[in-house]
Amino acid sequence: MKVLLLQDVKGQGKKGQIINVSDGYANNFLLKKGLGVVATADTINSIAIHDKAVERQKAEEKQAAIDAANALKGTIVKITSTKGANGKMFGSITNKEIADELGKMGFKVDKKQIALKSPIKTAGNYPVTVKMYAEISTNITVVVD
Repeated sequence: MKVLLLQDVKGQGKKGQIINVSDGYANNFLLKKGLGVVATADTINSIAIHDKAVERQKAEEKQAAIDAANALKGTIVKITSTKGANGKMFGSITNKEIADELGKMGFKVDKKQIALKSPIKTAGNYPVTVKMYAEISTNITVVVD
């Protein structure tokens, strides 16, 4: 019997998969506990349509990330920090401040997308990687005054 899993079942499959199991296992365990439903032609078609929609949405998101990465590539972000009498910075520049500055420049970037090895504590130019999508990233330059 073909069963569409509504939840992950250990040893059988993940949620949304269609598996082939014995009639007794399907009736006495999967269907009875609400872990799956009988996979009819309608459910198989709806799963196929849903999978195509998800695939298309991921492709659109990836293309949008590529476009955003190309627009962001080589951008120079200038951040002014407060310094003491001897020129030492108070605090540090974090990925949140860089994301805020990019937001002011018109780029939609979350602070989690900015990869800083450590907070910036001195003035200067710093190369920073911005991860736009799973395999898509670009480099910007942060100039701290």
